[in-house]
Amino acid sequence: MDITLSNVKASGEGIQSPCIDFTFDAIPEAKSSDSGVSVRYVHDIGKQWFVFRASYGREDKALDYIVDDGTYGYVAKRTTYKILNGKRKRVLENLIPNLLFVYTTEEKAREYVNKTAALSYLSFYYNHFSIVAEKNPPLVIPTNEMENFIRATSNMNEHLMLVESSRCKFRGGERVKVIGGTFKGVEGKVARVQGQQRVIVTISNVGLIATAYVPSAFLQKIE
Repeated sequence: MDITLSNVKASGEGIQSPCIDFTFDAIPEAKSSDSGVSVRYVHDIGKQWFVFRASYGREDKALDYIVDDGTYGYVAKRTTYKILNGKRKRVLENLIPNLLFVYTTEEKAREYVNKTAALSYLSFYYNHFSIVAEKNPPLVIPTNEMENFIRATSNMNEHLMLVESSRCKFRGGERVKVIGGTFKGVEGKVARVQGQQRVIVTISNVGLIATAYVPSAFLQKIE
């Protein structure tokens, strides 16, 4: 089976997954597929997680520009299989189409959206549940929520899903932490989706992400 990955880097040892050194207590580096430039995620009290919308599926192009500029950004992906040139190949597809998440200052975020010609297709994803000065402000995701989302999706598991709440049969309102397996460290609510027990991760005002199947032995209730 041929393998085609759209978000990898080449090294002297061949092709590597961008998450090959990922541990669930850390956030993986952001990498530019164009230049190979990488940016490490570092907490900064002056920065926030902004949500950007890239028109016509150009979120990867925007991410490359932003990472090359020295700013940490993230596009959630999952593995899928497609028939290309008559062969079944493994590829990466974006989990939340057209959206990318960028950790930066408000000043820099507005520079990308309003003053950068190369990113003319980029706009803020607005918080439609809040009004400031008679308009909706750009959506900002809480840091702990964003880090949890990255932990849940950095493995690019093929069974990750963007889901509606109506498709989730929640097991009460309890929160859990995954203590073993692929999704170790992820926190969320337990639900059955498509007949399987999964953990549901929330991204405020964006949507819900369902992990792959997680056995009960790997779940610890959060008091």
